[in-house]
Amino acid sequence: MIRDDIKAATITAMKAGEKDRTAALRQISAKIKDRDIEERTAAAPATDDDVLVTSVLQKMAKQRRESIEMYETGGRQELADKEKAELAVIEEFLPQMMDEDATRAAIEAIKADLGASTMKDMGAVMGELRTRHGAVLDGKLASGLVKAALS
Repeated sequence: MIRDDIKAATITAMKAGEKDRTAALRQISAKIKDRDIEERTAAAPATDDDVLVTSVLQKMAKQRRESIEMYETGGRQELADKEKAELAVIEEFLPQMMDEDATRAAIEAIKADLGASTMKDMGAVMGELRTRHGAVLDGKLASGLVKAALS
């Protein structure tokens, strides 16, 4: 289970004296706990635990990528390097994302299943992509590929 892996990695990092890694792992644990609290207070039924944790990790990774881009654009390489280190820790616990070829194949299969052919069908195709491959789908890549496939 992902939670157990994160806890074990935190303990290992603490014993090894890896302060930056320990801090990143603690951030991950805190975000997961925040999400648990949100789920308890939400009216919607709870989702699968691994899916929940994966969505938290994907959001954290996306935030780090955006920060890296902004820091590099702003000439703050030391902050970008810190974010890159945190991103590397987060990505250790994420499932392997679909590559471009696998994403194209999934899009073509969904286009065939839904009979999608125009840009008006983009929402339906993206929705089905998220339903079938949400945990391993790079949304930004998929969006561009869907646009290209439906143009």
